[in-house]
Amino acid sequence: MSGPRVLIVEDDPRLGPIMRDVLAARWDVILTASAEEALERITTEHVAVLVVDRRLPGMSGTDLVTRLRRSRVDVPVILLTALGELADRVAGLDAGADDYLVKPFEFAELEARLRALTRERVDRGEDIAIGSWWFSAEQSCITSPYRGRVMLTRTETALLSLLAEHPERVFSREVILDAVFRRGEDPGTVDTYVSYLRRKTDRDLITTVRGSGYRVGTPD
Repeated sequence: MSGPRVLIVEDDPRLGPIMRDVLAARWDVILTASAEEALERITTEHVAVLVVDRRLPGMSGTDLVTRLRRSRVDVPVILLTALGELADRVAGLDAGADDYLVKPFEFAELEARLRALTRERVDRGEDIAIGSWWFSAEQSCITSPYRGRVMLTRTETALLSLLAEHPERVFSREVILDAVFRRGEDPGTVDTYVSYLRRKTDRDLITTVRGSGYRVGTPD
């Protein structure tokens, strides 16, 4: 299935595969049984939405969400749990979850909530929030919260698109070079264009991850 990618984090050996099989009719589904494995998958693959069991072996679902939010990973999350008390729902939402579904649940409701979360992202159109800025690849510009629209070159747009569409990922210079620039360009070209973008916008627009490469930042 080529629909939005859903990462299910569920250790129940019966429920997990059932969820995967039901959702696979309309979604690109990945099933993992631990928060630790989910973290690894999120750092290497693009995921549209997470469905996370609150009680997991090792790291809990709530702790997983907390770690993602602290790492500025903004993928939407639905928490699943048999704990239906108000305090439990509040704890999950306070951790950074976008929605909360109590077991047992109807799959039709789960799918409706998944559609709602992914639709919110689509409804933003081509504009992507980067901190307090709004980036439009379609219009080759980024809008500042305090000085208006800044126009970008084609290469600057391609570079920022790569980073902004995968905010949870750190891209090495080699990966950026292959994805954005012509063959034969020197890796230093990546640093040059990162510098161009920072001069035009904000020094925190792109974050340098020492020894690894670049990722999108969170400028004010």
